[in-house]
Amino acid sequence: MTLFRLCALFLGLLLAAPSAQARLFDPETFILANGMQVVVITNRRAPIVSHMVWYKVGAADEVAGKSGLAHLLEHLMFKGTPTVPPGEFSKIVARNGGRDNAFTSSDFTGYYQNVAADKLELVMRLESDRMRNLVLDEKNFRTELAVVLEERRSRVENNPAALLAEQMEAVLYLNSPYQRPIIGWETEIAGLTLDDALAFYRRWYAPNNATLIVAGDVDAVTVRPLAEKYYGGIETSVLPPRARPEEPPIRAPRRISLTDARVAQPAWIRLYLAPSIRAGQSDLAEPLEVLAEIMGGGSTSRLYRSLVVDRSLAASASVSYDSTAVGQTSLRIGVTPQPGVPLDKLEPLIDQEIAAITKGAITTDEVERAKARLIASAAYSRDSLHTGAQTLGQALTVGMTVAEVEAWPERVAAITPEQVARAAALVLDARGSVTGLLLPDPKAPPGAKPAASPLSGFQKGVH
Repeated sequence: MTLFRLCALFLGLLLAAPSAQARLFDPETFILANGMQVVVITNRRAPIVSHMVWYKVGAADEVAGKSGLAHLLEHLMFKGTPTVPPGEFSKIVARNGGRDNAFTSSDFTGYYQNVAADKLELVMRLESDRMRNLVLDEKNFRTELAVVLEERRSRVENNPAALLAEQMEAVLYLNSPYQRPIIGWETEIAGLTLDDALAFYRRWYAPNNATLIVAGDVDAVTVRPLAEKYYGGIETSVLPPRARPEEPPIRAPRRISLTDARVAQPAWIRLYLAPSIRAGQSDLAEPLEVLAEIMGGGSTSRLYRSLVVDRSLAASASVSYDSTAVGQTSLRIGVTPQPGVPLDKLEPLIDQEIAAITKGAITTDEVERAKARLIASAAYSRDSLHTGAQTLGQALTVGMTVAEVEAWPERVAAITPEQVARAAALVLDARGSVTGLLLPDPKAPPGAKPAASPLSGFQKGVH
């Protein structure tokens, strides 16, 4: 999924007034004295608000050998403070008509509450309290550790697609902490301690490492005094650097196959190491978004049309690229064959399509239509309470600015066919790829559950 394939307001704006600067979410923003950035997105469509705190820390910031710690701490953040007993946080939000949750990614951890606008101060008090006042003991730590281990068993160990995705990402990255699964390796999760969790919390959870985003029936005039009251007095921390080592040159393609009795339908997946908006040749980020749309962005895309519509050999074909990362990222291709079609028949045709793209077969018309779809996918984001906050939160935590987010439609509109061709030639290099085959066990009894989308195992975050 590309960074902003969540909205479409700006196609009309750009066509109607190409010289005007498009505004994506038009937020108001300010910084508290302790360094906490505050972003306010006004949306008056309903009397509700989404209150989100994003920490610039994720699974890739863990110490080697302590995988799963960022996600475990996300769970532990609900264990209470001196003023809020364990387990009461979510109950208080629910009693006031709201809902809350949290998520962990490789680069960030976030917490949010969706509540009526007049409950904003309540959730701000609750969230700011646990930023520095979390209380943990051995008992509640062990309880949550068991929950996380069970979550890994249910989401990964019992899901062949997730197992293959985990192995492929571990092989794709030679030097990056992105090779670690967000949820963690089972043996390392089991070895985490209460002291590990407290040290991680004290190191990273601070206002100068956080972004507060409030979206909905509210404005900065209302938010600023509340933010200063509840977050402004929290002390800062000295933050360690965020290490994302550059990947060395990859000189040989790699291949992984996973055979499992729980797979009813095979799948073909390929990952290519790719630059992000913040690492590698970052000028390729928007061209790669356009390229992914052309290759596998829907029913009119190159791979879907060739393999699903014209040849009827595949049931699905998709391409995804997420530019929003602190380090280098990946471009992913996933194809599910029609029943009875062997992968060794399908793969040469996929390679043929990729080779044509890398040799400049992309047309100006394809690029223009892909750009139009990407920009036009903007229309409904401003109707969504959560989308603007999610998009800005993710972008700001990897080092982008509000201005860069707002200018995204203009950058996409300016992409040329030559830029897309260059991105394709540089990234779609087989030497920088990992190909994965998800295969059914021929000895397994019939009736196994069909596989989901071939890219479903690749999670950008866990709850």
